[in-house]
Amino acid sequence: MSALFLGIEIGGTKLQLVLGHGDGRIIDRQRHLIAAELGAEGIRRQLTASIPDLIRGHSIKATAVGFGGPVDRASGRIACSHQVSGWSDFPFAAWVTEQTGVPTLIENDANTAALGEALVGAGRMNNPLFYVTLGSGVGGGLVVDGRIYHGATPGEAEIGHVRLDKAGSTVESRCSGWAVDKAIREAVASAPESKLAALCQGMNRGESRHLSTALSAGDPLAQMIISRLADDLAFGLSHVAHLIHPEMIVLGGGLSLVGEPLRSAVQVALPQYLMDVFHPGPKIALAALAEDAVPVGALLLAGQNC
Repeated sequence: MSALFLGIEIGGTKLQLVLGHGDGRIIDRQRHLIAAELGAEGIRRQLTASIPDLIRGHSIKATAVGFGGPVDRASGRIACSHQVSGWSDFPFAAWVTEQTGVPTLIENDANTAALGEALVGAGRMNNPLFYVTLGSGVGGGLVVDGRIYHGATPGEAEIGHVRLDKAGSTVESRCSGWAVDKAIREAVASAPESKLAALCQGMNRGESRHLSTALSAGDPLAQMIISRLADDLAFGLSHVAHLIHPEMIVLGGGLSLVGEPLRSAVQVALPQYLMDVFHPGPKIALAALAEDAVPVGALLLAGQNC
């Protein structure tokens, strides 16, 4: 019988725990919403209640955690969370080990998701693979020869902080969920007759969730928003292509749920920012694992290292 592992995802809004194998197969899971106002202590209480229930009757070999923020992998400490207070410098790996009795690895969630997509998701058979998550922020992960690439400490694949101009615009300031929401609010104010404006009436956040519906209806305003998003993202990813030359770039996170209109727009826009010799550039794909990207990546990480 193959070894069992515990995989944990801690994001800004959701907490996921999975029991599974080192090849990414999940056999049991729990999913909880996070009450950010309760801070890190609230999440730890949820874990204290959930871990024994999930692993009861099973012998696990190790735990791996994909955390929504920067971490110090060597010490097992959380650097900080930009969404939930109370995590800064917390010795999380040691704390989880106290709950489970087995070794614990911690990793940034974008890196963890990248591993999942590279090995069992959209990126299978593509090497190197670069993953970008388009959510409340923009994060990235690079997998080379089946393993997460980190670079020198504290380096990570921080595509969200890549600048798009000298004025300080970044990929995150143009391509994150909150940035696209803001762009939609500004756009619908000048086009109140649009389908997108009707769908977003009265909203002050989360407007991007209506892009798919508006696009399906052929709304020109939604098409303009996607075109601008794809162009900015393609420009940012052109730096990844020139420096790393990934065989594939996978788009994940909430905005990737726009689906094929976004994927194809990025694929079309990317070559104009690449040297001719690098045309047509890396393949652009949509994440295949959806909400399982981080927990599956955590199982794979545990399996690789234990």
